[in-house]
Amino acid sequence: MNRLKTLAAIMLGGATLAATAAPESFSIDPRHTFPSLEVTHFGTSIYRGKFTKSSGKITLDRAAKAGTVDVTIDTGSIDMGFDKLDEHMKTADFLDVAKFPTATFKASSMKFNGDKVVEVPGELTLHGVTKPVTLTMNLFNCYTNPMMKKEVCGGDASVTIKRSEFGIVKYAPMPVSDDVKLQIQVEAIKD
Repeated sequence: MNRLKTLAAIMLGGATLAATAAPESFSIDPRHTFPSLEVTHFGTSIYRGKFTKSSGKITLDRAAKAGTVDVTIDTGSIDMGFDKLDEHMKTADFLDVAKFPTATFKASSMKFNGDKVVEVPGELTLHGVTKPVTLTMNLFNCYTNPMMKKEVCGGDASVTIKRSEFGIVKYAPMPVSDDVKLQIQVEAIKD
């Protein structure tokens, strides 16, 4: 087999047979990306909220089964569906947006199953604390957007964290659960 590769390389003027694809860069589409959270309230109901402002970059090298993620979330954009609760979430009791106006997720690798991203291990920085977390990709797909005529990749990711590990301890575990499920819908447009 090595002789065949060498012969082919000579015949192609020294070019190698293996196609090497460069990593592709994608920008987060803020109109289609809304990180959300779920917490239980007195163990009876689930409070759901979302962050309405986020930005960032994703790189994908599908041939090498690799990629990176760098996302920033505006914590002041929290929307719990109730103005008074939104304001309380922004205080030092919870997100303390005056002190910590952003949360970030950064990853330098991805785990693939075939052509699909299935996990993204990285670091979440929230409330000034950085911890390793692994996002599970519940859905992943790439397609050519018929209106923009550009490739879009995205999916739905989730992870459950303990907010106390990020220094957010007020009212934990009652009346508001320590466990916070993060559910992230994301779409990114190829640059």
